[in-house]
Amino acid sequence: MTKKALLVGINDYAPVGAGGPDLRGCVNDVQDMANTLSVLDIVPASPTTMRILTDARATRGTIMSGLKWLTTGAKSGDLLIFHYSGHGSQVIDVEGDEPDGKDETICPHDFASAGMIKDDDLRQAFANLPAGVNLDVILDSCHSGSGTRELAALATTGDALSVSYRFVEPPIDWGFFLDANPSLPVRGILKPKKGVKDISIAAGLNHVLWAGCRDNQTSAEAAIGGIYRGVFTYNFCKVLRGAGVTITRKNLDSQVARNIKAMGYAQIPQLEGTSASCAQQAFT
Repeated sequence: MTKKALLVGINDYAPVGAGGPDLRGCVNDVQDMANTLSVLDIVPASPTTMRILTDARATRGTIMSGLKWLTTGAKSGDLLIFHYSGHGSQVIDVEGDEPDGKDETICPHDFASAGMIKDDDLRQAFANLPAGVNLDVILDSCHSGSGTRELAALATTGDALSVSYRFVEPPIDWGFFLDANPSLPVRGILKPKKGVKDISIAAGLNHVLWAGCRDNQTSAEAAIGGIYRGVFTYNFCKVLRGAGVTITRKNLDSQVARNIKAMGYAQIPQLEGTSASCAQQAFT
């Protein structure tokens, strides 16, 4: 059985250095995820099995090449993991293939010049996986929206500057059309329908999706123990290390959600997969 992981974390958005819509916790997320996968023997810490792309190295081109590396040669029984920490956004659907009129995106380092990576791009990257491949997609980014209850609450306590949200406004050539049609519904990246529960069952799905928040929420990053981290990734790794790989995906999701709520954040992580995959032990 082959085990491979592609881990992407972007603090520094173009231009290199100060000036982009920069974040602070995404590279720490990648290090935390890499350590967790290695310590639990989920994916060996080797350049042949684990690729890490951060900051200026996480361009649109290198991420798409990394996804090709991740999926090429996959066969039944293999374990594949794609983890992304960074900005998320949404753009108008110009191809006309989205029922809600929007494409949800993740934002590579050079998104302002090279373009965002759409849900269509991710679906295409995963479309030809053979049956029996175990693919977990973990996204710690905002799916839509630019404000949450925490921002208003923290502003009253003077702590607002310690929390950032992983959403970036789309470019004007696409964002204008979204603003012009506010009735367009919200749907999270790679999610076929808007769910109201923290676990969504989708028959026939060829991957498991872990999302840091609901469709209409933002994913937060904050100083935790003096180190900036994504609230979702921090709790995901913490719970997984504590429980080990014998924990089921749905129980892992539930515990992560409880931990995030206990920290005072409104974001609700989402798990999507088939009924069988959600009930399986994590990363099997």
